[in-house]
Amino acid sequence: MSVIDQLFNDLRTRNEKAFMPFITAGDPDLDFAATVIRELATRGCHMCEVGIPYSDPIADGPVIQASYTRALDKKTKLAQILKMLGELPTEITMPRVTMVSYAIVYRHGIERYVAEAKAAGVAGAIVPDLLVEEAADMAEVCRREDFSLIQLVTPTTPRERAVRIAESSTGFLYYVSVTGITGERTQLPPELIDNVGWLREQTPLPICIGFGVSQPEHVKLLSPVADGLIVGSAIVRRIAEASERPRENVLREVGEYAATLLEALK
Repeated sequence: MSVIDQLFNDLRTRNEKAFMPFITAGDPDLDFAATVIRELATRGCHMCEVGIPYSDPIADGPVIQASYTRALDKKTKLAQILKMLGELPTEITMPRVTMVSYAIVYRHGIERYVAEAKAAGVAGAIVPDLLVEEAADMAEVCRREDFSLIQLVTPTTPRERAVRIAESSTGFLYYVSVTGITGERTQLPPELIDNVGWLREQTPLPICIGFGVSQPEHVKLLSPVADGLIVGSAIVRRIAEASERPRENVLREVGEYAATLLEALK
């Protein structure tokens, strides 16, 4: 059983839902990323999504795109990110997953990427640009290594295709709440709950909802139908201020924001 399978089994037993914050590795630097991961774990977050900076992200909005650009401007490399993750204290048991472009995985080599990420304590990979038609090789490696391959379903994904994506995914399924790119929103689409309900009938995988989730009201609305919620841009925006304000203040604000959403999840 994979680390993520075990997490969701444990949460289900306790009738709890997962909260997963997203951070960009290398923005403002890798040392602060490690500090933020520790803070999020201390606050009780269940999992952390770590973005691997890429020059051409396909689904990320301006906040995360800008964070990737800042990290790349500082020459942040995959090997450095995995080293940072591998050196996190062993008492941090919160699983980490990478959000990574398939171009990076392919260039690195699928088996090598999975082996090195797993050795660094990473539990899985979210690969937003991996086409289901091309997922078989990576899915096979990930299943063999108990390394979760998490793929995305969007509101515009044809239903037959959504089923195929679910069949080649492990760990959980990432449901994109809105059409378009990541970013904070005041409202979520009214058909979201029905869409997730249909998807749940097609797969036994846990379903986590992301894109646009940023407010306690969103969490309270979605937690009854989701197995977990993912929050990215709102956290990345707060972290971005670390270059302009004392880092301890930024760290505290990020932690308090995460705690607010965790409380809404109860």
